Amino acid sequence: MTLQELKTHLINQKTISFKLPDGRLVPNHFHVTEVGKVSKHFIDCGGTVRQEVKANLQLWSADDYDHRLHPEKLIKIIDISQDKIGLHDEEIEVEYQGTSIMKFGLEFDGDSFLLSTKQTDCLAKDNCGVPEDKSLQLETVNNNSCEPGSGCC
Repeated sequence: MTLQELKTHLINQKTISFKLPDGRLVPNHFHVTEVGKVSKHFIDCGGTVRQEVKANLQLWSADDYDHRLHPEKLIKIIDISQDKIGLHDEEIEVEYQGTSIMKFGLEFDGDSFLLSTKQTDCLAKDNCGVPEDKSLQLETVNNNSCEPGSGCC
């Protein structure tokens, strides 16, 4: 989800809720402690120089159980961050404190914002020797068995 998509969803919400991948809700007294611009300049394992920029939201819960962040307030915080630190319409990454700081993607189900798990991947599979996933296609003969040398076994 991008910043603009987040703001569009927030306009139509009366409250904000974030759901963790396991279905639990982030406590509704959460704070957005940071809106950041995270820039990464790196070389992948194939030697290609890459850059990426993401918008980062940091969620945090304290013991102030009466605190509620309203959608219009979060929109204002995002607007200020876009103006002050030059955020545009970057993809959003969400940080939340679990057993350590966890990073999530962000989706929306029409009611709640879903913190989605992220995966690592090789960006240079063709350059660094990672074999492609080759699925075997099984061929059968009329009696539903493989014949030697047919390539199905």
